[in-house]
Amino acid sequence: MTRSLYLASSSKYRRELLARLQINFRCESPQIDETPKQGETPLDTCKRLAREKAMAVAAEHPASIVIGSDQVADVDGVAISKPGTHDRARAQLRSMSNKTIIFHTAVCVCCVETAQTIEFTVPTSVEFRELDAAEIERYLIAEEPYDCAGSAKSEGLGISLLKRVESSDPTALIGLPLIEVSSALRQFEVTLP
Repeated sequence: MTRSLYLASSSKYRRELLARLQINFRCESPQIDETPKQGETPLDTCKRLAREKAMAVAAEHPASIVIGSDQVADVDGVAISKPGTHDRARAQLRSMSNKTIIFHTAVCVCCVETAQTIEFTVPTSVEFRELDAAEIERYLIAEEPYDCAGSAKSEGLGISLLKRVESSDPTALIGLPLIEVSSALRQFEVTLP
């Protein structure tokens, strides 16, 4: 039996990444509250949200395989989310100047009908250069990264703000670690090209 595949996300970045695997899938936005819980670490928030996203869509499509993912930027133990505005993006980049940030990317792949679930996280360590106010402004005007946790799109001009990136999967920083996702899908017997 060939099962349908769903990406539990409204993120264009995750959709573009999963499309690289040349498999058929549908996107469905999970309707969950993404507010961090009191006392929750950035890593715990990320893992919980990936699971909740996958389970919310899986509840609607129990015979399908569902991928849920979330990413939280961790600055000294504090979660940094999508800025949403120019002023908040500026503040984020100022706070990350000359620091190393951990971007936690969590994934949950599940199928309710088979009761199979695979969960994993891929951390990415990102060292920012020392950023001055003028270059932060130029970057924000050029790229408008307001929908990106940490305000720096490494797949675009944001790479110029960085000194070093370290991860076991280069796609994790963009929002969906394809090496691990591919491995999980094979365990669900999804045929990859």
